[in-house]
Amino acid sequence: MAFKIGLLGLGTVGAGTAEILLNPELRHPLVQEIEIGKVGVRSLDKPRPVDLPADLLTTDLEAIVTDPNIDIVVEVIGGLEPARSLILKAIAHGKHVVTANKAVIARYSDEIFDAASTAGVYVMIEAAVAGGIPVIQPLKQSLSVNRIHRVMGIVNGTTNYILTRMAREGADFDAVLADAQRLGYAEADPTADVDGLDAADKIAILASLAFGGRIKLPEVYCEGIRSISAADIAYADRLGFVIKLLATALREPSAPDDATDHLQVRVHPTLLPKSHPLASVNDVYNAILFEGDPVGQVMLFGRGAGSGPTASAVVSDIQNIVAILKATGSRSPHSTADLHLLLACIHQHYCTISPMDEVVSRFYARFLTRDMPGVIGRLGTCFGDHDVSLESVVQIGFQDDLAEIVVVTHDVREGNFRKALAEIRGFEGVAEIPSVLRVL
Repeated sequence: MAFKIGLLGLGTVGAGTAEILLNPELRHPLVQEIEIGKVGVRSLDKPRPVDLPADLLTTDLEAIVTDPNIDIVVEVIGGLEPARSLILKAIAHGKHVVTANKAVIARYSDEIFDAASTAGVYVMIEAAVAGGIPVIQPLKQSLSVNRIHRVMGIVNGTTNYILTRMAREGADFDAVLADAQRLGYAEADPTADVDGLDAADKIAILASLAFGGRIKLPEVYCEGIRSISAADIAYADRLGFVIKLLATALREPSAPDDATDHLQVRVHPTLLPKSHPLASVNDVYNAILFEGDPVGQVMLFGRGAGSGPTASAVVSDIQNIVAILKATGSRSPHSTADLHLLLACIHQHYCTISPMDEVVSRFYARFLTRDMPGVIGRLGTCFGDHDVSLESVVQIGFQDDLAEIVVVTHDVREGNFRKALAEIRGFEGVAEIPSVLRVL
């Protein structure tokens, strides 16, 4: 007897999921045991990218999540509501859930995973973070015996595509964004991507799994790429770097008498050395780098979005649940409770996230200054007064009669660096500080 799924949504990812399930040939034998029971859509009259019998389609999504014949609910409608409510209702009715919805998981994971634990069902989220790249299950299983020190990655294809084209073409952000929208690589409203919000959702999920605690999304520092200019990319290249939007979560070293783990969880543009493994990840591709003890570095690379890649992750989760149900010999949710330690998200405590002022990093800053004697000396003195050590200070040239100076620091406390910048902005000779970026 086949295991029936209720598919909520038949858009890009939903259609890709249906396509795999309708064509199980040459795939794992378990895929042949998965049957589409119902598909929830907004309109019955809309043309479909995949051919499904009309009697499978319904606009009553609540009827799907409460249907006793449905074993697994697959949520791929996106957005916060009604997705969150439908997931919770499915759990309340004893359904296992597979979702690609990073926004819901990042914001409501406490509520959802608590409900799933109580009900004895699984909520599987492989497709929520990196599309077709298998990252969630390796982190929960294969890498779980390691002490994870850092998770760092390029987890948004739109921003990576924009930065890649800016670097190749010497173009500015606005022009490349407009072309990316025309080509379908960026949404009409690109806010979630270019302001780093999408990446923040994803790193919050990864940090929670890597460090075994819940993450409060508002505590994740988030900075996008709108301020990156062609000049910054060119200067970075001259200095031996590329600029990438990095999502990072790491465990800070703690004092001997401090039993609390302190994490950094942040998203921001970063100057990466060209030799870094992530520096060559270009276009719409994603990559996630794990650093742990004793495994060392492990990097996963691939397409982070799109119909096929994301559907691959969705069906993989469905297949894992089916394998568990077959192994236990029961479709009863509570028969799988003993497997939660490996497959579910069961941690209860909240991680302590350090404020950005306390983070230690290197910095790149570009200054436009009036052609006055002693400006570079005053910059150096001010940074020194705030315990900011400079690695290099270079006058690049002139821009509209203003001298352009680029500064790169050694590792410094961010709070000290920001105080120095605030003071420098008041200098008579400083016209503008057009960019400040962190350096790995």
